[in-house]
Amino acid sequence: MVSERARTVRPVVVMGPSGSGKTVIGARLAALHGALFIDADDLHPAASIAKMAAGIPLDDDDRMPWLDDVGRALRERGEVVVACSALARRYRDRIRAQAPDAVFVELEVTPDELARRMAEREHFMPPALLASQLSTLEPLAADEAGVRISAAGAIDDVAADASAALADQSLR
Repeated sequence: MVSERARTVRPVVVMGPSGSGKTVIGARLAALHGALFIDADDLHPAASIAKMAAGIPLDDDDRMPWLDDVGRALRERGEVVVACSALARRYRDRIRAQAPDAVFVELEVTPDELARRMAEREHFMPPALLASQLSTLEPLAADEAGVRISAAGAIDDVAADASAALADQSLR
């Protein structure tokens, strides 16, 4: 258990569809704040990774135990930034059930840019699953702790924008 004194920054989830830059932006944001970085992809069970690699979207039965693990990591690891798709409100609610003080940074990227990025990288998530990700995406609602920022710029600029937006919203 992390003491309240030890936690000076709320746990952060950098969210968005595959290709939005969650991992690179999340790692940079964590470095800016001296926080631990976790890629939620590393918390997926092997069966889920194999399913996605085969081009089969995960369903809620696959996702919910994984989201519980993400929430526990946020709650237990202290100052932490986690890269996690968290596409739907119900997924963010599931994370918040474990980590109620979590704050979300939604990365906004156009569908064409997402497709370009996915085509240029090597990852278990094939570009064919982008449409299912976009159909699942529910932007942050006004009553959710978080910020929406454009992820169209340079990595350092986007991370700095995320940090500033979190500070401006008194979410730290």
